[in-house]
Amino acid sequence: MRKLLPIAFTLVLIFGLAAIAQAQNRVLRGTVTSSSDGLPMPGVTILDKSNQTGTTTDVDGQFSLSVSSSSVLVFSFIGYAPQEIAVGDKTELNVVLDEDASELSEVVVTALGISKEKETLGYSVTEVGSESLTQARETNVANSLAGRVAGLVVKGTNSGPGGTSKITLRGLPSISGTGSPLYVINGIPMDNTQRGSAGQWGGADSGDGIGNLSPDDIETMTVLKGQAASALYGSRASNGVILITTKKGAKGGDWSLNYTMNYMVEDPVDFTDFQQVYGQGTGGAKPATATDAQSTGRLAWGAMMDGSSVIGFDGNQYPYSPTSDGYINFYRTGTNFTNTVSLSKGLGEDGSFRMSVSNLDAKSIVPSSGVDRLTINLNVEQNITDKLSVTAMINYIDQKSTNVPNLSDGPKNPNNFLLLAPNISQGIFAPGFDPETGAETVFSDDIYVTNPYFIVNQGINDLGRKRTISAISTKYNFTDDIYAMVRLGNDASNDDFFSVDPYGLAYTGDLKGNLNSRGQSQRSETNIDGILGATFDLNEKWNLDALAGVNMRNNKFETVGVGGSRFVLPYLYSPFNVETFSRSYDYDEREVHSGYYSLGIGYNSILTLTTTGRYDVYSTLPTDNNSIFSPSVAAAFVFDQLIDMPALDFGKLRASYAVTSGEPFDAYQSTFYYTSANSYNGVPAGSSPTALPNLNLKPFTTSEIEFGLDLSFFNNRLAFDVAYYQKETHNEIMNANLSITSGFNSSVVATGSTSNKGLEVLVTGTPVQTPNFMWRSSFNMSSVKNKILSTDPNNNPINLGQNRGTLGNAVTAFVVGEAGPQIRAYDYAYNEDGTIQVDEAGLPVRGELINMGTVLPTLYGGWNNEFNYKGIALSFLIDYNFGNKVLSATEFYSIFRGLNQVTLEGREGGVTNDGVTAPAEEYYRALAQNVTSTSVVDGDFIKLRQLTLGYSFPEKWFGNTPVLKGLDVSFVARNLAILMRKADNIDPEASFGSNINYTGIEGGNLPSTRSFGFNLNFKLN
Repeated sequence: MRKLLPIAFTLVLIFGLAAIAQAQNRVLRGTVTSSSDGLPMPGVTILDKSNQTGTTTDVDGQFSLSVSSSSVLVFSFIGYAPQEIAVGDKTELNVVLDEDASELSEVVVTALGISKEKETLGYSVTEVGSESLTQARETNVANSLAGRVAGLVVKGTNSGPGGTSKITLRGLPSISGTGSPLYVINGIPMDNTQRGSAGQWGGADSGDGIGNLSPDDIETMTVLKGQAASALYGSRASNGVILITTKKGAKGGDWSLNYTMNYMVEDPVDFTDFQQVYGQGTGGAKPATATDAQSTGRLAWGAMMDGSSVIGFDGNQYPYSPTSDGYINFYRTGTNFTNTVSLSKGLGEDGSFRMSVSNLDAKSIVPSSGVDRLTINLNVEQNITDKLSVTAMINYIDQKSTNVPNLSDGPKNPNNFLLLAPNISQGIFAPGFDPETGAETVFSDDIYVTNPYFIVNQGINDLGRKRTISAISTKYNFTDDIYAMVRLGNDASNDDFFSVDPYGLAYTGDLKGNLNSRGQSQRSETNIDGILGATFDLNEKWNLDALAGVNMRNNKFETVGVGGSRFVLPYLYSPFNVETFSRSYDYDEREVHSGYYSLGIGYNSILTLTTTGRYDVYSTLPTDNNSIFSPSVAAAFVFDQLIDMPALDFGKLRASYAVTSGEPFDAYQSTFYYTSANSYNGVPAGSSPTALPNLNLKPFTTSEIEFGLDLSFFNNRLAFDVAYYQKETHNEIMNANLSITSGFNSSVVATGSTSNKGLEVLVTGTPVQTPNFMWRSSFNMSSVKNKILSTDPNNNPINLGQNRGTLGNAVTAFVVGEAGPQIRAYDYAYNEDGTIQVDEAGLPVRGELINMGTVLPTLYGGWNNEFNYKGIALSFLIDYNFGNKVLSATEFYSIFRGLNQVTLEGREGGVTNDGVTAPAEEYYRALAQNVTSTSVVDGDFIKLRQLTLGYSFPEKWFGNTPVLKGLDVSFVARNLAILMRKADNIDPEASFGSNINYTGIEGGNLPSTRSFGFNLNFKLN
């Protein structure tokens, strides 16, 4: 309720202002025709710059639009030059559009937030508009980029709302880094630190920084994929950069008011195809006692299900037949309900403001879990004088995550009913605890496999965040060609956390529970930039574009918390109510000082050559090696004017080379630090680290060469963007194992190196454009090959992650000479004749540890289509992913526990190999444990990612309404269907981990979901 009050207040204020402004508006009507044939033009876009509202012409080229005397209209259509017309006191306006085959005026945002003409760029840039982010929306806006950008892979974690979005650009980013690109809002880098993640021992995905943003405030997301595109950002550019431009008001514009409502429901999807023939039990027999029933609840090695009765864990009798109450029924239908109100106004002809208030109420498919987020955004820009201008942005976020689910094969996981025997109904284990004693209802043979009902009814794992992202920039134009800019940005987060092992949890001491953590943390990033820039026309053919700047970046993190074991009084989860008390504290600070430049020279709008350089000095490295220079050079050659090809509208060749740098991911690795320890007999004690610091660390580097081609044909009806790149990292900073006899068990070294080569293709076009119907389509494809060139000083494989099912017997790792991360698992042992080798009991023998494939796709992309028929809009997005493998805990456990379809073979007569027969239960258990390659599955898929169907009501319908000026309605679906997959029992995208260590490892995550909903966008006077 408290978060709805600001929205209600804003609505009242806005409607009052709108009522005053309504009297000044009138309806303007007219017709748009083509200069080439004089025929009316349907589908022409008409935008009122004063309030950012608009319409399109109908089949007769006619339009009507509510305007004011200060309105300025922009008429635009593919293949035609746009026109900008001031309305004044007109009531009728007829417009003639001229054909224009060029794209030379297209402007995109580049590094440092500087806008440049796209034709001058020597590197690849892809822009994604707000409509792609807000229709079938995700709670983490970064997930909406899936399938839309060549070279970009998006993987969300199956953790519910508030989870992390994993993005990689152009293959494996590095051995040492997180892989996440740098996010920049209006020229200011933002902090995207992950607050917590799950590993093989459990844990929760606590979200990242980009997931806090409201998509309704974003105008565009521009992806800088290559090193040359992002080199000006220095130390964090090696993983690419995503520039976020927020929405602003229009200078000189009138009052503009919009209210958007989005409602989505999401249902869990069961991808398992487990056997439904044999039920609970072992040795081919049903359980005979309640104790047996509890210990075999997750084993399907019993008798053939015949509809008779069987004893349950509670001593009651249940049908021994396939249940209709499977694990998926434990989950509820999740909902995402978003309300956004925005108000904008021009502050005369020299300024504007836009303010928005947005509230997200996201209820997870996990009962009692969800996210509530309030976002307030304000953008202001003002010309103080003819030469001095100021822009300011502040984005305030108040987010609360409730009972964040634990993932992986660890305790307190709400997905623990996945592996129930097929005859067991999950509902019999509700409510998960004894109402009198509070003790957990243990449903299996393992007390660490928590009853899901217990954790959703009794669990506490709450996170709070109050975050402010702010920026202010002043720009002074000495002349029309020379300017100076000072920009200050700050990203400050204040988090609180509260995690409990509830009273009654089975594995806690005397069932008394634990206070895992309660505390607060503060994280901040401050950036200060000073830039001097200039553009000159040296003569009629030559021009110069130059800038020089300095940057100071400071990052701080501080956290303090308390905990304890065994609560004295039940359900009083206070640090003053524990038998043993603990506390924690951590502090981290780093700083980077930088200077940079960019110099570009152009000839006759045909050739542009740009070079950049950045010099960084890091506080995290020894003073002898703490600085590095990162250069780039890029060239663009526009050749369409030099050849005679009538169908060719635009042609450009581009090439670039760049080197970017990076510092250690963790600070304080180059110096020996002692830490305090518990006192001994009243004497203070200390401890020394077991990791050997490295006094010779230096920044690692990433170098890349890129070639590209841009082509546009038939009045821009068909376009191609092709890029080829080669990228290598050098001197990557990583951990290496040491013999403990040296006094240390690990050390930090700078010996890692990786290589990536790839081809990216983007094809866009308008295959059909008639007075009544339009079809736009785009297809992108990326092919990438990566290789690990070196690891530690001995080039040993570096293990990354695993799941508990195949613990130690199947891992992901960086292996020299192979694509990374590589899944390594044990194969069968084979006889000389190629048959499977078994021991004297007929059980499969473990063979060699083999490399089974990379977890990253080698071929991926998307196909987007948009159709419009008389105002009815239909669009769909299909994306695809090939060439990667998945290490699946679900596959392991389903074989080990008798649930997998493959375990049906040999149930009655046993499994025979090499003339020896073994009981099916013993054989398949040994198979899963010894031959872990059986847990590796293909990650290939094709998905119908998004579908939308909408209608924009003509503005003339609202000509006489006092407040409403327009209405857009759309029905949307997200993750609608998997059109192809090779993995039988999982969604191949499913994941519990949110960093590179656990990419490609499945198991213990929440089910995947399908989302359906609708958008309502009200344009108000």
